[in-house]
Amino acid sequence: MLDRPASHDDLVDHLVRSTPLQRGEAARVVLDVLAYFDETIEAFVRRRHRELQARGQNNTEIFERIMAELPHRAVAPPELSLRQLRRIVYG
Repeated sequence: MLDRPASHDDLVDHLVRSTPLQRGEAARVVLDVLAYFDETIEAFVRRRHRELQARGQNNTEIFERIMAELPHRAVAPPELSLRQLRRIVYG
């Protein structure tokens, strides 16, 4: 997990005030969310490929799904072709 500076204390305080989370839980949520958004496109594609493959989906279904998910990331990457996705996964 990423080591973040205390500058996120205001967000942790807000979560503690506005949810039933305790301070430690709120801090962990903040770090998890920040780590999620720090994930590179390559890491996202590889992770999603593994997850969907583990669910028994075939590569055709997997790559179509990943292509559909990419534009909905917090910072959408440029459109990637099927070939580019396969290169990310298989090198």
